[in-house]
This record gives sequence, structure tokens and C-alpha cells, in this order.
Amino acid sequence: MAERYDAILIGTGQSAPALAARLSREGMKVAVIERHKLGGTCVNTGCIPTKTLVASAKAAYIARRGADFGVVTGDAVTVDMKAVKARKDRVAGASNQGVTRWIEGMAGVTLIRGHARFAGPHSVAVGEALLEAERIFLNTGARAFVPPIPGLAEVPYLTNSGMMEVDFLPLHLLILGGSYIGLEFAQMYRRFGSAVTIVEQGPRLIPRDDDDVAQAVREILEGEGVRVCLETRTTRVERVERRGGGLTLHLSGPAGAETLTGSHLLVAVGRRPNSDDLDLERAGIATDARGYIVVDDQLRTSASGVWALGDVNGRGAFTHTSYNDHEIVVANLFDHDPRRVSERILCYGLFIDPPLGRAGLTEREVRASGRPALMANMPMTRVSRAREMGETRGFMKVLVDAETQAILGAAILGVGGDEVVHGLLDAMYARAPYTVIQRAVHIHPTVSELVPTLLGELKPLA
Repeated sequence: MAERYDAILIGTGQSAPALAARLSREGMKVAVIERHKLGGTCVNTGCIPTKTLVASAKAAYIARRGADFGVVTGDAVTVDMKAVKARKDRVAGASNQGVTRWIEGMAGVTLIRGHARFAGPHSVAVGEALLEAERIFLNTGARAFVPPIPGLAEVPYLTNSGMMEVDFLPLHLLILGGSYIGLEFAQMYRRFGSAVTIVEQGPRLIPRDDDDVAQAVREILEGEGVRVCLETRTTRVERVERRGGGLTLHLSGPAGAETLTGSHLLVAVGRRPNSDDLDLERAGIATDARGYIVVDDQLRTSASGVWALGDVNGRGAFTHTSYNDHEIVVANLFDHDPRRVSERILCYGLFIDPPLGRAGLTEREVRASGRPALMANMPMTRVSRAREMGETRGFMKVLVDAETQAILGAAILGVGGDEVVHGLLDAMYARAPYTVIQRAVHIHPTVSELVPTLLGELKPLA
């Protein structure tokens, strides 16, 4: 006999806990199913633990730069990796426990541990138990994609999840992939003291971003001693083999053959959705060629009464987009507010140091649109706050529609860039002309106070 619920939630990423709370407030009987750790990638193997590690790495970096600030530290700076991991575990563990207690304390909500699979359009099996509901919400997330490189399966390698268990200093960390995950771990471990080499099979790092942003990020990393191998050199990985106590990458490309030998390998070439073991076909739920669950603008799947939220739907790969997915769903279900995914403005951060904050369109996308536009650039060397903090790497860039004065996009790579960009993002959501920010009086000395100055230097996009 199946157990009846008003709603079933499968997976507990950033959408599910808040959604469960709202369903609980609506008086529903809800089942929340999780086969691993509550909180998903962000809490356990992504945002929270990695940014905790980034903070430890920055502490080491600043300590080594003490003399630049007139601070004499004496003995050489060393990093206790077991203590670094223990701190990370405490911070991430507290978040995991908080989510767990939150869900367990919700009225009408039952937390079920196990692997859920569809048994029919509105039924889900968890072990021997069968659950039924008219509304089912999928928030199963994504995991690291491991490419079919010859020899890779025969050598020990790490993904972002495996890196969470590292409590030692790799002698030489090889990283496959030059995007957000790989770059953050690259700088982090270089600052901890490892030799680091990034292998990116594309022509530049972070391909989603503009060339000038990618180049500046590369210069930041190379300036700290990270080696970057791009397509312009030798970056096709032909095979991987174990060699002695480490491993070797065999590369080929325009410059010929090359081998890279390191002590450890991090595979960070992308993500794949956790949709392949849910038996979606039994519910008539369609996926695309990459396995992402197909959803409409209000996150409904091809099956009536089933929604997909978070990374598994391919409509956003960030914690904030996952949380926004839950807001869209509850607005439509309970608030008579027809919110849509297409209303969302793309925004994200790259949490190297200094960080990158991005909002809206890139320069490349604006140029491709053919619309008349204005653009302004400012190096962080002009920002007094950056000079005071001894961190002048990076720049600020903003693009504006020449006819409507609407802000089209921005990239802030520099001190506080991940925070400063929100002033521009908020104006974009408000559909305010850029002149609103340009005429605002900002606090001195801050990075944000230079944004009005930046907007005063807009010129036609050549």
C-alpha cells in the first residue's frame, strides 16, 4: 500500500528546504527524500566549504605579504592542512546540521533517507516503500563530469567532492579545466604551497566571459605562480598514467607532444545532472541531450504535476538560481504571481582573490546583438580603496544601451567585486537608467564610490 502525501520533494539542494517550509506553512503533508547529505553541493562540497578554504588560503597569502603592510611576521609562514580542513569541516558541518534541523522541525514534513526512483507518473519508490503525491518536485542537483580520457579510470583522481577530504599539501596539483571550480582550487592550493598547473583544452580560461576578463584572471593566477596551459600550446589530453608515486598527463597540440607529471590530479571540466538514476521515463519526464530535465519558463516538466528545480534543470548552475527556482514555483502555486525564469538576470561570481562579480550581458554578447551601446572601463589602480588595501589587480567594466540608458551588463574584477556588482544588478532589475547610479552619492572610501565615476566615462562601443 502506497503512503499518500500532498507533495514529494526529491533531493535537498538550495530549492528544496525553503520549498518544503512553504509547503509546510500551507498545511500540506510533505515527504522530503535525500540519499546523501542534506543541503546539496553548496553546503557540503561547493560554495560554503570552498569559500572557507579560500579564506584560509587568503590568510596565508596576506601573512606572506606582511612586509608590504609594514608587518614583520618573523618565521616563514607555514600552513597546517589538517587544521585548514578541520576549520572547513566545522563551517560546512554547521550549515549541514542547520539545514537538517530545519527540515526535521517542519510541521507535516517527513524526512526519508534513501534513493528515490519513479515508479509511475505520481509514485516514487524508496527501497521497499512506495510514496504517492499529486505534486512532485525534483532538486537532485549535479555532479562532476569525468571525461572518457584513456587511463583516467585507472589512476587516482579528485573531483570537487574528493577535494573536501584532502588534509595534506599536494606536491604538484594538476587541474583539468580552466573554469570556476578549477581556478578557485588552483589559486587556493598555490597559496597553501603546492605547485599548480592548469590544463584547459580551450583557447582561454573561463570561456563564458570576455577575453579581457579571462586574460586578467590568467595574469592574476600566473602572477602567483600558477602555470596555465591552453589550447594555443599543448592541451589535448591523450592519456593519463600512473608514474611512481604520482601521475602523468600525455598532451598533444599545435606545439607538439608534452608530458606533465604531478602528484595529484583534480578533474574540473564541467558538471552533469543527477537525472540518470531516477527512472524518469516511468513518469514521462523528458531530458535533453545532456541529461538535463526539460522545464518550461515556470519550471514545470513534461509530466503533469512534476517540477524540476536547481542544477538538474540546466536553467542555472548556481546556488542563487536554485533558490530563485523555489521562489518562482511558490509564487505561481500560492501567491498568484506568474514569475518566470526568463525574468532572471544572469549573475555570478568567480571567487578567486580578488574576486569577479558578473551581471547581465558580456561585451561579446552586446556586440553580437548589434544594438547601439556604450562601454566604460576602469583599472583598479584608480580606486583609492584598492590602493589602501594593497590589492590593485583587475578592472571594472560596464555596458549600457545607448538609446534607453539601461545597464546591459557589468564585470567587476577586483577588491569587493562580488559585492560591488550588486549595485548595478539592482538597478538592472529596477529598470532604472544608469544615470540613477551616476548621480548617487556613495560612501568614501569604498570601491563602490568609483562606479558613478566609471559611468561618467561611457563611450560608444567601437
